Amino acid sequence: MKKLLLVLVAAASASCAPQATASKEADAWQQRANSITIVRDDWGIAHVHGKTDADAVFGAIYAQAEDDFNRVETNYLNSMGRLAEAEGEREIYRDLRMKLFIDPADMKAQYQKSPDWLKKLMNAYADGLNYYLYKHPQVKPRVITRFEPWMALSFSEGSIGGDIERVNLNQLEAFYGKTPLKSTPPEELDRFVEPTGSNGAAVGPSNTTSHHALLLINPHTSFYFRAEAQMTSAEGLNAYGALTWGQFFIYQGFNERTGWMHTSSGVDNIDEYLETVTKKGSGFTYRYGTEDRPVTISKITVPYKTATGMAQKEFTIYKTHHGPVVREADGKWISVRLMQEPLKALQQSYLRTKAKNYKAFKETMELHTNSSNNTIYADADGSIAYFHANFIPKRDAQFDWTKPVDGSNPATEWHGVLSIDETPGLLNPATGWLYNTNNWPWSAAGPNSPKKADYPAYVDRGVEESPRGFHALRVLDKKKDFTLDSLIAAAYDSYLPAFDVLMPRLLKAYDAAPASHPLKAKLSEQITALRAWDYRWSTSSVPTALAVYWGEELGRRVGEEARKRAPAAAGARVRVRQARR
Repeated sequence: MKKLLLVLVAAASASCAPQATASKEADAWQQRANSITIVRDDWGIAHVHGKTDADAVFGAIYAQAEDDFNRVETNYLNSMGRLAEAEGEREIYRDLRMKLFIDPADMKAQYQKSPDWLKKLMNAYADGLNYYLYKHPQVKPRVITRFEPWMALSFSEGSIGGDIERVNLNQLEAFYGKTPLKSTPPEELDRFVEPTGSNGAAVGPSNTTSHHALLLINPHTSFYFRAEAQMTSAEGLNAYGALTWGQFFIYQGFNERTGWMHTSSGVDNIDEYLETVTKKGSGFTYRYGTEDRPVTISKITVPYKTATGMAQKEFTIYKTHHGPVVREADGKWISVRLMQEPLKALQQSYLRTKAKNYKAFKETMELHTNSSNNTIYADADGSIAYFHANFIPKRDAQFDWTKPVDGSNPATEWHGVLSIDETPGLLNPATGWLYNTNNWPWSAAGPNSPKKADYPAYVDRGVEESPRGFHALRVLDKKKDFTLDSLIAAAYDSYLPAFDVLMPRLLKAYDAAPASHPLKAKLSEQITALRAWDYRWSTSSVPTALAVYWGEELGRRVGEEARKRAPAAAGARVRVRQARR
């Protein structure tokens, strides 16, 4: 017994410093938690209040962890390129893609140069998650057992798919894995995918019965993609809306004076460069103008989970001044360039939640990091506005930026970004309303919309109006005296404009078929139902089900050929699916 006691005392003595540190940290977390209130309403929505903004961040992220810690952690595993550590070998190239752009050393350096107010928020974010794990020892993280403040910079925008995800994984694997390019099976290309998208609309005071602006926030994500919360503080924060799991700012929502809605944009703001590469000694050079520049070579290690423990795969990575090399085509390496401003992006995401008027909101947009989204805005002063995606590089319009451009030609360089006033936008249009449905901006306010001819082609890749765009015009144009209820009714209007085009063609083909055709009699009942259909969906509408299933099958049968013929035709199947909303 005496010997055992000595052993225990020795062990305690050796570990007292770490234990004391941990205890001090836990005491600090608890002290902060004591000053924060989290009240959940009848729907379980967390309403968080703290003395400071940092307190509100601490409470909001803690509440998110209470609701779904797994999704919080998974989003950070994805954003930092650590998913394979939890899910195994199949995620190696997804992780590699993220690690090409997200470097922890750089994120830590960005954190150190952050303004003090933002550091406080990032510290509170990490403390809130670590306090949750401390209070819930039964929760076992898959990988991240301790969150660090800099991690918030790896996931600074709440959209469905960030810019990095536009890099093709099959092509990345073929290049760095030195394997043949995998072809995607037709059944995979044409498999059913849950429709996604977003709708936003604002109606000005001149067009409402209350003479106040109205804002419609209608994001289309999976039911569990985002949390919902209210964050308030004695420092002036009072924001309500949607947070993407793991983020500490209201992504789509409103405060007591302003409201904002993001819709994924069709902007062309990510560029690929054809690099003329030459082997030189143990390295490579690439042509730029009249000089040969050295290709930057580095190593990236991707750990991954196996049945017997952790393993790792090491890659030799290549970069030019344009960005990392991500694939090869026709004997040339292709690098990709996109926005990489995590510190500015996090600042913009948070500061807009505290903007109380149009001028202040526009100032946050001048940070130019809301790269993949258009924004619909309204405020208590009666202003309504449309902002196009606000990271758009200035480029030479002689090039087709939808395709890889010649990286050796200095004329293909970026020259800063377009200002807010140089991009499509609207402020209080005479129509009294504006909208976006992931479509082009050229119909955003009917006759008062921005004019396509006034802007470079790369500000939007849309080639035609979408059915949801036609639908928005149908429910907004020439309508007067909107109320909250009538705007909601417009949002839920059941008409499906895509079938204005598709259904007459089906009926014409059926009518033209000879009576001897084997499907003529077999489909008679279905065609009769579709012929009488008013193109409106309802929970009991048999024609809606028939039309949607037919539209999906049409896409499966002709999708591959349509993709070969033209991108616009390839998009037809997508637009049919969008009409299901």
